[in-house]
Amino acid sequence: MLNLAFVGLGFMAATHIKALRQVPGVRVAALCNPSGRHLDGDFTGVAGNVGDNAPVQLESGSFKPFRDYTALLADPAIHAVDICAPTLAHSNLAIAALRAGKHVLCEKPLARTAAQAREMAAVAAETGRVLMPAMCLRFLPEWVWVRAAIIDGRFGQVLSARFRRVAEPPGWGQQNFLNGAKSGGALLDLHIHDTDFVQFCFGRPRAVYATGYSKISGAIDHVVTTYVVASGAMVHAEGAWCMTPGFGFNMSYTVNFERATVDYDLARGADALKLYEAGQPAQTLKLGQPDGYVGELRHFVECITAGTSPTVVTAADGVSAMEICEAEEQSVHTRQCVELT
Repeated sequence: MLNLAFVGLGFMAATHIKALRQVPGVRVAALCNPSGRHLDGDFTGVAGNVGDNAPVQLESGSFKPFRDYTALLADPAIHAVDICAPTLAHSNLAIAALRAGKHVLCEKPLARTAAQAREMAAVAAETGRVLMPAMCLRFLPEWVWVRAAIIDGRFGQVLSARFRRVAEPPGWGQQNFLNGAKSGGALLDLHIHDTDFVQFCFGRPRAVYATGYSKISGAIDHVVTTYVVASGAMVHAEGAWCMTPGFGFNMSYTVNFERATVDYDLARGADALKLYEAGQPAQTLKLGQPDGYVGELRHFVECITAGTSPTVVTAADGVSAMEICEAEEQSVHTRQCVELT
C-alpha cells in the first residue's frame, strides 16, 4: 500500500482525494497545511470549476495531520507527496520531498518559472524518485480519444486544431491566483493545459505567436496562441480566466481531419463529444472511462509500485510546457513570433 501525503489542502487536493477512491493500492496517509485549515479532513465546503463538487470528508484517525512540512518529510511511513499548494511554492516543496526520498506528483504548472522546473527535473533524476506533473488533460477520456485519432491517422491528416479554455476569475485562492507574480495568470495556471496537450499531439512546437492582455492579475489573463508544428497543421489555443463573473467555465476543442471533424464542448453535457464524417449521420460519442484525475493518479501509483518511470507525462514534459508558455508570454509582449529550440 502506497502511503500518500497531501500538501496544500484546497479545491485541487479535494479533487485528488475524491479520485483516489477509484485507485487501488494507495491511501491518504497524511495531510499538511501550515495554516491548519482542513487538517481535520473535512473538505465539505470546498468547491471549484470542474467535477461534481460532491463533498469530501476523510475518516477521522485515518491519516496524520501536519502543520510542519519538514516533519512530514521526516516520516519514513510516507512514500509520496501530492503537491496541491500554490504555484510559487511548488519548486521548494518538490525539491525538499525528492531529497527526502519521496516520490512527487505536482499540480500544474510544475513551477513558477521554467528555470525552477528544470531544477526540479534535475533533482528527480539525481535522486531516482518519480516527479510527475499532474497534467490531467492527457488522461481525460475525450482527449485520450482525440489524440489517438490524431496519432493513428484514422481520419487522415489533421488540417487544423483549436483548443479553448475560458472562465470567470477563480472563486477560490484569490490571494495567490489573482496575483500574477505568484501564479503567472491564466497563461500558466489554465492555458498551460492546452499548451501541453498541443505538444502531446503534435510534438514540441517550432515557434509560437501569441496575443493577449492582463485584466485582473497583472499577468496574462487572456491569451490566444498559434503554434507552428512539424506537420504543418494549423493549431491554435485560447485560454482566459477574466470573463465577467457569472460566465462560468467552459472547455472545448475542434479538430478538423481530412475525412472527419471532431468537436468537443463541455457545455453540451452528456453530448459533449461529436464526430462528423462525410456521408454519415453525426455521432455523439459516449466514452465512459474514469475521469482524468483518476487516470493521472492511477498512472502515478502504478509507476511507483512497479518501479518504472511515468510514460504518459514526464517531468521533461512539464518543463517543456513551461518553456513554451514563457515563449508565448514573450510573444505577447514583443508582438513577434518566438522560435523554440
